[in-house]
Amino acid sequence: MISTVIRTFILYVTVTVAIRLMGKRQIGDMQPNELVITLLISEIAAIPLQDTEQPMSIGLAAIFVLVFLEIIISILAMKSFFVRKLLNGQSVVIIKNGVIDQHAMRNVRMTVVDLIEQLRGQDVFNIEDVAFAVLEVNGNLSVLLKKDAQPISVKDAKLNLPDSKLPLPVISDGKIVYESLKALEITKQKLNKILKHQCDSVKDVFLMTLDRDGNHTIIKKGGVKK
Repeated sequence: MISTVIRTFILYVTVTVAIRLMGKRQIGDMQPNELVITLLISEIAAIPLQDTEQPMSIGLAAIFVLVFLEIIISILAMKSFFVRKLLNGQSVVIIKNGVIDQHAMRNVRMTVVDLIEQLRGQDVFNIEDVAFAVLEVNGNLSVLLKKDAQPISVKDAKLNLPDSKLPLPVISDGKIVYESLKALEITKQKLNKILKHQCDSVKDVFLMTLDRDGNHTIIKKGGVKK
């Protein structure tokens, strides 16, 4: 029992480190070769858990060999368009000026139902409104609407609005988030000054967000918002 717990902990840490070494892009947006590596890592990690007589060192070595290969392949793909195309394929234009490229759809084995579903997922319900629709290598559909179908923006309306300020969490569950203070270029003293007339202590705050102009929102523990 203890051996299984120890093996599970070691493999959990190892796989977590391995995925982190592969980088954030691979976690959020896997390409085909990255998906293969991830599946292999999960399969290899399961072997020492199922067979306690299997040496841990073999599984750990195999995992890090795969991570090393992934890093090398990623570097080669960054430097060579041919390698990138060979491993990941390339984007395909599915719709151009409101017309579906049926030949391209057959090549990527995409049905009309699949296309309609992906368009609806981007709030597009009329194919004739699409200037370009591109099927990316990760399977996502990128859509550019024709000018007369695009929603009006502040720029189009020529409105003179102030720039938006990004609010950051500066207090989370009674603890100061110093990384946010640094990003906002705000000192702890200034933060305490803002809090002074609203809360007795930082520990009373469940969440506080703040932007560069000093606009803030405070949610006290217990759900009271100010």
